[in-house]
Formats: sequence, C-alpha cells, structure tokens
Amino acid sequence: MSHNVSSTIEPEVLTELLQSIPDKKIGILGGSFNPPHLGHLIIAEHVRDQLDLDTILFIPSYEPPHKQSKQTIDHVHRVNMLEQSLSDNEQFKIDLSEIERKGKSYTYDTIRILKEKHPDTEFYFIIGADMVEDLPNWYKVDELIQLVQFVAVNRPNYKTGTHYPVIMVDVPDLDISSSMIRQKVRDGCSIRYLVTAETEKYIESEGLYKNEK
Repeated sequence: MSHNVSSTIEPEVLTELLQSIPDKKIGILGGSFNPPHLGHLIIAEHVRDQLDLDTILFIPSYEPPHKQSKQTIDHVHRVNMLEQSLSDNEQFKIDLSEIERKGKSYTYDTIRILKEKHPDTEFYFIIGADMVEDLPNWYKVDELIQLVQFVAVNRPNYKTGTHYPVIMVDVPDLDISSSMIRQKVRDGCSIRYLVTAETEKYIESEGLYKNEK
C-alpha cells in the first residue's frame, strides 16, 4: 500500500520566505579608477564568478576620502576610460552616484542610498587586502557592516586578518596599480597589457598623466 503525503506551507510563512530571498546579488568595486586597469577587471570577474553575483557595479569616486593629498584627473576622463574598459562585459555596469553627489565619497553614504533604492538586493563590497587592516578607520564602519557584505581579495605582501565579517576570495596575484601605470606614462614606458587597448589609446590621445609631478 502506498501513502501520498502532502504538506502545505502557511501563506504567511511562504511570504516571509520569499521576502528573505534577495532579488539580486550585486558586487561593488569602488575607486578613483585613475586609470582603470586589467587588475580591476580580473578582480571583478573572479569575485562575480566565485560568489555567483548577478552584476558588478563599478563606482568611480568624486573625491576619495582616504587619499587626502592625491591629485586625481577630471572625472570625465576617468568615466570615459571606465566605460570603454567595461564595454564588452554586460555583467559589468557603472554607477555614477558618487560623481553626481560630489564632495568626499564615503562608502557608508553610497551603500545607504543604494539599499534605499534596492531594499531586496544583497550588496557585496569588494576591497583589497591592503584595505582590510584599515577597516576600523572607515567612516561609520559599524553601521556599514550591517548594510553590506565585505569581500576581500588577496594582494601581494598583505595579510587579511580582521574581526570584521569579511568573505575572502582568491584572485591571481597581479601587482598592478593605477599609480604604477601613471608613472610608466610619465617615464614614456609602455602600458600595453596593463590596461585595455581602448584605455591605452585614450590616455595617449588625451595626453593624460604625461606632465604630472
């Protein structure tokens, strides 16, 4: 004899379960992108793949709060280079909220606004291992960790130990930085294969970084 056992879920319980499932999982990679380089793209792709994220949002800062003395080229150039760098990946998007807001770009303010606009989205904020030890100094970091999941990627010669909840993701150890690229341009050296071909052409055509001190 066989018995058919059926079970039902109360409507209230089902509604609660459905509401707990995020509509989307979105990664965030912020920075000055001065200029954007292949290291940024590789980090974004590995995090997106390993955490099964729907999208990676690249958020260029208007004025980085943690780099007081840094001179950053006009945001128009940085956004143009970023758009060209991301053009062949439909899962990479740009968010200009910090550019439009102007002033110092605090991560807490940006995430709070994103959460208000997209309450059913889980956000994953990507940082390098070099930034992990500085988390205690971040603006409203205790409130921030309630809004977003931090994701740290390895960088050569940096440790990632922290008491904050951080997901670790392994990415290829590529020691590429925007400052290194700017220095190479000043020195008249090739930046091929450090940035996309489109970014390399843009830097050359606009004469960027050549006369920086």
